[in-house]
Amino acid sequence: MLALLLAGVALAYANHFDNAFHFDDAHTITQNPYIRSLRHVPEFWTNGATFSTLPANRTYRPVVATTLALDYWMGGGLKPLFFHLDTFLWFLLQLVLMFFLFRHIFDLARDDGRNAYLAFFAAAWYGLHPANAETVNYVIQRGDLLSTLGVVAALYLYATSERARRTHLYLIPAALGQLAKPPALIFPLILLVYIWLFEGKQAWKRCFPAAVAAGLMVVLQSAMSPATFAPGAVSAYAYRITQPLVMLRHFGSFFLPLRLSADTDHQALAAFWRPDALLGIAFVAGLGATAFACSRRRELRPIAFGLLWFLLAEAPAAAFPVSEIENDHRMFFPFVGLALSAVWAVGLCVRRRQRVLAGLSILLLGAYGWGTWQRNRVWRTEETLWRDVTLKSPRNGRGLMNYGLTLMARGDYPGALENFQRAAVYTPAYSLLEINLGIASGGMRRYAEAETHFLRAMALAPRDAQTHFYYGRWLQENQRTAEALSQLRQAAALNPDFLDSQYLLLGILAGQRNWGEVRTVSHAILRLAPGDPAALGYLDSASAADRELTAAAQAVQSNPSPEYYLNLSLLNHQAGRFQESIDAARQALRLKPDYAEAYNNIAAAYEGLEKWDEAIAAAREALRIRPDFPLARNNLAWSEAQKLRK
Repeated sequence: MLALLLAGVALAYANHFDNAFHFDDAHTITQNPYIRSLRHVPEFWTNGATFSTLPANRTYRPVVATTLALDYWMGGGLKPLFFHLDTFLWFLLQLVLMFFLFRHIFDLARDDGRNAYLAFFAAAWYGLHPANAETVNYVIQRGDLLSTLGVVAALYLYATSERARRTHLYLIPAALGQLAKPPALIFPLILLVYIWLFEGKQAWKRCFPAAVAAGLMVVLQSAMSPATFAPGAVSAYAYRITQPLVMLRHFGSFFLPLRLSADTDHQALAAFWRPDALLGIAFVAGLGATAFACSRRRELRPIAFGLLWFLLAEAPAAAFPVSEIENDHRMFFPFVGLALSAVWAVGLCVRRRQRVLAGLSILLLGAYGWGTWQRNRVWRTEETLWRDVTLKSPRNGRGLMNYGLTLMARGDYPGALENFQRAAVYTPAYSLLEINLGIASGGMRRYAEAETHFLRAMALAPRDAQTHFYYGRWLQENQRTAEALSQLRQAAALNPDFLDSQYLLLGILAGQRNWGEVRTVSHAILRLAPGDPAALGYLDSASAADRELTAAAQAVQSNPSPEYYLNLSLLNHQAGRFQESIDAARQALRLKPDYAEAYNNIAAAYEGLEKWDEAIAAAREALRIRPDFPLARNNLAWSEAQKLRK
């Protein structure tokens, strides 16, 4: 029976293993240097900042980060197959434990030979449910899976193993689940409900160890979560009064998953007395009343337990506001309870019609499995995913923006710009949208518009490294190298973990043969990502420049000509050795006093030392000797501008 369950789920998910990384996978996986080396695994447990390259998204989830690093190591890089395979194996393990847990609960309610079949049907319904395809496909959301798995495993151990109960071993999977994602902290209340319904005595006393452990975990997570974390909710009040309605929508989606969307456009409610808000509140109250009524009869207690599981699993996301009022992956944990309740209720209703139950089961599971297959196709690429979002959630500004990004990636700038402009109607003060408007405008050669959008992005998010990076990249593409370097250095200083800015910075510095700064930036990257091929390649180039510098020094010793000294001065400047560059240029001047190029080298070296008066004097001397010297004129203008800033 288990083999049939696992084979059916594997068949439904057979088309998902090569699906792409998506959305939040960027800052937690594909751009995250910490998962690229197992050396960082201990840091995941001591530093929540390693979870993401974006400060606002950094939170303490060491179990998830550890599994991602293992996937990267096993695959030898960012190969989606290994990440998806890892997630899927955990999913199968959860289904196996659900089968045994459900059968145990059904046996407590009624001794019936059909309980194993009902447990199979419940686990299969859950495993094939299209809503759960988001959690399985969306790699970073394996946090929902691992936290749910921890709760299921902990409850199964408590319910079926006297040794695990006596030694408190059941607390281990609960703790690991809580370290994967905070919703698992609700485990003590789920355990309390289980004991109350099926064991009856000393429920509060028996769940006390789990409550203490969860309390300690709350303290740990509070201490380890970076202060930069920002959940992003616009209004906590509006968010919370909307959650009962969200629970009603989730409940309906369990039975009819027809409007699944990776990024919904449902809006938060303005007041709790609105009809839809009152409808949600009435639903939650009614579900609670139904669970209480079912708790009075032993035979109905699995229904009560499943309904209370659903409500409790929804509670953490409902209580703590985040930027999205609902997500499909939030249904993953609550649906465990609904699968239990629904199947037991159906089993009671068609107790004497086993053929009818079997036929309905096959039809239902087949339909849900087909739905999962289709959802996997939606998650195939960024373009397929975000196109689906624009169709299902047409008023979602972020969805429109992300679909526009996929069009821009294949060179369709007009199509991208159209989607960005539609997105601006719903998200008018979104820095990332302004960045993308800038990129698209630049791609269409609307340069003034492009710069306006980049500057507005920086005004909206001045501490976000991304705004400086993308503006710097655009400046470099438009040959404004000095300004580009300034923006990229700011980006690297604001967020050293965001390596894209440092890679681009390295390319520019290497082009200028500024090997001193190349070494500094490369070593900074290698501290985060040991073995990074780009950083190692630039260090090799810097070493080659060192060898060239050594050869130039030897040439000067054998032939101390002004030209050799000038070359040595230039190579020292490129290596970031500004005083040595000045010394070599002065040696050239001793041999050739009217050597304008030597004075220009001195000016450039003093600029590197930020000695603007000396740089101005040297540049003016170069222009006195050679009035038509463009490099000296540029150095003079730059030094004078920098002096005014001081």
